[in-house]
Amino acid sequence: MNQRSPIIGVIGSGQCESSIYQLAVEVGEEIAKRGAILVCGGLAGVMEAAAKGASSAGGLTVGILPGPSTNRANSFIKIPVATDMGQARNVIIAHTADALVAVAGGAGTLSEIGHALKIGKPVVGLQTIPNLEGVYYVDNAQESIERIFELI
Repeated sequence: MNQRSPIIGVIGSGQCESSIYQLAVEVGEEIAKRGAILVCGGLAGVMEAAAKGASSAGGLTVGILPGPSTNRANSFIKIPVATDMGQARNVIIAHTADALVAVAGGAGTLSEIGHALKIGKPVVGLQTIPNLEGVYYVDNAQESIERIFELI
């Protein structure tokens, strides 16, 4: 039987402060160190930071882009996927990932969390929207990925 690597989604805002950016870099590194594939929205902010971390640790990164072209993918995305679906791409990210880590974020992140929970995907929260039923909240990057691997 062919067993594939786990696919871990990292979701969060396209703009973030430097401390959140660094946190997302660490999440990406942890994903790659464990041999998992990172999937994200492929743009800036948390998405770029997580892809940067995974890429620096030798990991595979996939970006599910909102527009009609792969040209807007951040430079750390190895496999850009153009959807031309705008925010509807959030559903694709939720379905593609085996589990998701939400790093900070706003309304778009909340959308992805909601889609993931609705279809039964585990979601770990790291400095994200508080008090969401079904989200496993953790305190640091290493703990987020340890928890993910317990859940998948």
